[in-house]
Amino acid sequence: MSSFEYHRPTSVADAVAALGGGDEATVVAGGMTLLPTIKQRLADPSDLVDLSGVGEMKGISEEGGAIVIGAMTTHGEVASNPVVQAKIPALASLAGNIGDPQVRNRGTIGGSVANNDPAACYPAGLMAMNATVHTNKRAIPVDDFFTGMFETALEEGELVTKVSVPVPDKAAYIKFPQPASRYALVGVAVAQTGGAARVAVTGAGQDGVFRVADAEAALSGSFSPDALDGVSVDADGLNSDLHGSAAYRASLVMTLAKRAVAAANG
Repeated sequence: MSSFEYHRPTSVADAVAALGGGDEATVVAGGMTLLPTIKQRLADPSDLVDLSGVGEMKGISEEGGAIVIGAMTTHGEVASNPVVQAKIPALASLAGNIGDPQVRNRGTIGGSVANNDPAACYPAGLMAMNATVHTNKRAIPVDDFFTGMFETALEEGELVTKVSVPVPDKAAYIKFPQPASRYALVGVAVAQTGGAARVAVTGAGQDGVFRVADAEAALSGSFSPDALDGVSVDADGLNSDLHGSAAYRASLVMTLAKRAVAAANG
């Protein structure tokens, strides 16, 4: 492993300053993706800015009809938090089924969101629930935040500080996990708020998380699994690999969407 300067700031301002102090500086949250990448010599940062000491980026609260989650809050903390469990049980369930206990106790919501892995669970859940990603500079609606595979709207020197998730009337997330990695081969999140429905898919798209407009229109008329009869997803643009063809993933999207609606309806 190559050498780098290690920084452990205690405030967002100090983290941003440290991030701007090196030619190839990068931040580390839980390290679930970055550290293996460095070990494999696929990344060679000049400076490593550890966010674990930034207290203002941790914690969960309820504010104005939304659940606000600090970027450095772990998956395990989201899953076990009584406020999340009571207000958005679908989000608690999503977090509680990420990876394994080691990943859930180290990985963070901010790290997952900023990394935007195309098979990660949070992007679909947050997109379906119409979340807002807050940074040290601005608030970004989730539809504008995720821009492509491993790509986001984050600019140089910009850090995710928290995520605000409006409390939906109903929501659920169902994934078909790839057995070895526990990432979603396909994952589908559905949410209903005020009669309007949103459906987001992870694991299937070549460009990462995406919404399904036809399914949303059908569910906005009737939020029931039967409303999705006849709705399909085009296999063009979906992943195809040894785990499943694009056509298989397209079929799986609608199967999981129906299961998610049934789960959301209790």
